[in-house]
Amino acid sequence: MDPIYASTIFVFGLAFGSFLNVCIHRLPLGESVAKERSACPACKRPIAFYDNIPVLSWLILRGRCRNCKSRISARYLVVELLTAALFVACYNYFGLTLATLKYCVFGFLLLGLIFTDAETKLLPDKLTLPGLALGVLFSLLVPVRDVASQFLPAMMNLPFSADLATRLFSLLDSLLGAALGASFIYGAGAVYLRWRGMEGMGFGDVKLMAMVGAFLGIKLTILTIFAASLAGSLFGLTTVLVVWIKRTHRFSRRLATLQAARRRGWQSAQMVYRHYQMPFGVFLGSMALLALFVGNQFLSWYRRLWW
Repeated sequence: MDPIYASTIFVFGLAFGSFLNVCIHRLPLGESVAKERSACPACKRPIAFYDNIPVLSWLILRGRCRNCKSRISARYLVVELLTAALFVACYNYFGLTLATLKYCVFGFLLLGLIFTDAETKLLPDKLTLPGLALGVLFSLLVPVRDVASQFLPAMMNLPFSADLATRLFSLLDSLLGAALGASFIYGAGAVYLRWRGMEGMGFGDVKLMAMVGAFLGIKLTILTIFAASLAGSLFGLTTVLVVWIKRTHRFSRRLATLQAARRRGWQSAQMVYRHYQMPFGVFLGSMALLALFVGNQFLSWYRRLWW
């Protein structure tokens, strides 16, 4: 990495991370992200420009509003640093190319969706739908090189130049990835609804996976869904186990036997399992970022185990 380019990209990442915090706070509320000045969520007073410097202002103010002294969530600091680190990681991985721009945009959108879903259980259309469109458009500039690009050229003789044919196959890969990602999540949600009689995944997750598929293509989209399902299942099981242990400990003080306390604790854990709304977009977004950087290497390693 060139240190000057890396430093510049890091600073740009901090700035975009600051804007992303605005999106995370305002989009679920239906507020504009451009027309209004940043203000303290508690006292509503506008934030001065010198208190709106990424990272530094939060550290100088020690995570509190200058005016009302209310706490400012550490999420603002974390999002700014993560966005900057992600931009630099893209530059380190893809170099000073259009691919870096493409995946910086992708990472920016995913971070916004991950944190918004974690806080509000919402995946705003103003992030997913533009992301889907950008993923498809970027496929014309930065080849996806997935299933269609690998197999169709040998089967079809298109009356186009090699460069145009490559772009068209890349576009097809992007569209197929979007369709697969959306349909898989939609189908899983429909099955869950019939099985449990309640909604398991909303249309926000469907649009998120359509966006992921448009950027990553079919193979990495499948990997993302599989890894997110595994991570989400582990998180859910861990949550149920922790609740059971804590409630058992609490009930053991009031009930006569440990067996009765365990039974009551398990009933509480089952209630959590039935009614807790897991922000699955957090796992889908996180695994999509992981697939972006190590997905192809993992698939290559997995293929070598069998061939």
